[in-house]
Formats: sequence, C-alpha cells, structure tokens
Amino acid sequence: MIDAAPPGGPCISTHALSRSFDGRVAVDGLDLDVQPGEVLALLGPNGAGKTTTVRMLNGVLRPDRGHAVVLGLDPSVDGDEVRRLTGVLTETAGLDDRLTARENLEYTARMRGYAPREARTRVNHQLEQFAMLDVADSRTVGFSTGQRKRVALARALLHDPQVLFLDEPTSGLDPAATREVTDLIGMLARERGRTVILATHFLGEAGRVADRMAVLDHGRLRAIGRPADLAAELWDGISADIDLGGPVAHTVLELIGSVDGVLRQEARATGATIAVRDRATMARVLATLTGRGIDVFGATMREASMEDIYFALESNFAAERS
Repeated sequence: MIDAAPPGGPCISTHALSRSFDGRVAVDGLDLDVQPGEVLALLGPNGAGKTTTVRMLNGVLRPDRGHAVVLGLDPSVDGDEVRRLTGVLTETAGLDDRLTARENLEYTARMRGYAPREARTRVNHQLEQFAMLDVADSRTVGFSTGQRKRVALARALLHDPQVLFLDEPTSGLDPAATREVTDLIGMLARERGRTVILATHFLGEAGRVADRMAVLDHGRLRAIGRPADLAAELWDGISADIDLGGPVAHTVLELIGSVDGVLRQEARATGATIAVRDRATMARVLATLTGRGIDVFGATMREASMEDIYFALESNFAAERS
C-alpha cells in the first residue's frame, strides 16, 4: 500500500478496523490516521466500504474486529459522546418531511440540548448561511434534492462540530450550490481547524479541498497520501506542452533534452510534449529556448489531478485482480 501520511498526532485513528455483512466483507483491516484540520477524501467505487467506514467512525456500526479512536473516544463504546462532537451528512438527507426546514433544524438543536433562544439563533444563522431563509417555513416534503441537501448540511453543522463526516455532500446539487458547499468545506478546515472526512464520487470537487486522498478497493485501503505524492509514485515527472508555433526540429528536441531535470521529450504538431522533474525545470527549459532565439508561444504544465490519480490507481487494482 502507498502511504504518505503527514506528521502530527491524529484526531482519528483506526487499527485493523473490519466489518462484514452476511459473510460479505465491507471493510477489511482498515489502518487509517487523520490529522486535525485535515480534509481527507475517502474514495472508491460503490461497495468499496466508504459509507461503512463513516458509520463505524461515528459509532453507528460496531466493527467485527479492530478498533477506532475519534477525538480520544472509542465510537463503539462512546458513540453518543462521539456524535456530540461530530457532524454527519449522509447521502440521503433524512429529513422529517412533516416539518418545515426551520423546524427540522430547531428539533435537532433542542435534541442537542440548546436552550430555545440559542437554538433559534443557531438555526437562523444556518438558514442564512445556506440561503434557505426564503423557504425556511415551508415543509421539506416539496423540496428539491438540492434544497434537502442544504438543510441536511445546515443541520450537520448546527453545533459547530470538531469533525465532520460527509457522505456524497454535493450529490443532487446544481453547479453553483456544489461550489458553495465545496468552498464551505474548505473554509471549515482552513479557518476553523475542523477535520473533514469526505466520502464522494465527485473527484473534481474533492480535488479542490482535500489535503489527502484515501482509496478503498473491495473494503481494503489500497492507497493514501497527498495527491502530489501519489502522482510521484505513479508517474515519472510532470507533463507539459510547449507551443512553438509548428513542427519542432530534432535539434530543438535535443536542446530541450539537454536541460537538467527534463526526463523525456517528444515532438507534436505545434511544438513538444515533455516531462520535467519539477516546476523549476520547466522554467529552465523556457529560458533555454528563448535564450537561443526560439519563439515560445505558450507552455502548459499538466500536473495530475485527483481524477487522474484515482483512475490510474483503479486501473492498477483491476490489473492486479485479473
């Protein structure tokens, strides 16, 4: 397994965490550490074990084997206390459709022990933050998927939790709402130091906010680390395209290849595609070309995205199974 965990004391830790259903292994020997203030993207196809992992970490499911520690507590023993300190958003909003949006939030606030005045203050703040004031007093039974998700996320954040478990938080949201939720997740980590476990299929949104990615495959943790570190394990160097305005001469390719840090180079219709060790190498390549009087019309570095990394890993896993 690839491992690139950052230093520091974790606020979430698991050892050999395992769970099966009717003889089918859902999570298999999970060893995982999550740092305070970190956004960890928990990735994998349907059935990989993401939701089961979140439920065990939040004390909703007991593991068959192994153990977990969340904020110094064992979720399987101290589930109520863990849930007091954490927030959860599941893929299905789980609202009470007999109630309005405001009443759904007020009910949760009272269940968490807030006095009526503070409950109203917190509810109004959340409704405003999620742009729900105009429908606050409408029953949620008629809400769109996006509206329901906003109410559910507002509910999960009502008590300002230290750890937030998000299971597909942007599913059903339009692009604008998706960006708003993603920005909020990033803000919670950066500005408030909250820890976020983000289980999602939406790799683009995860890539915008996640510090690390953990990839589950058939219940096993197969890769974990910062995207740049995992990319370095998968590929040799950073790819880049250089626009030279037309076909490139062999002598120019040789010149590019002579720059320290260039790993490979090849001609393309309007210039060259190269692989460089780092961004500083790219700067040296461009300086070398312009220093020889060669016109450079553009250069684009193509650092691997979370999607690139995820699908490369999935391809590797499939090859190992075949």
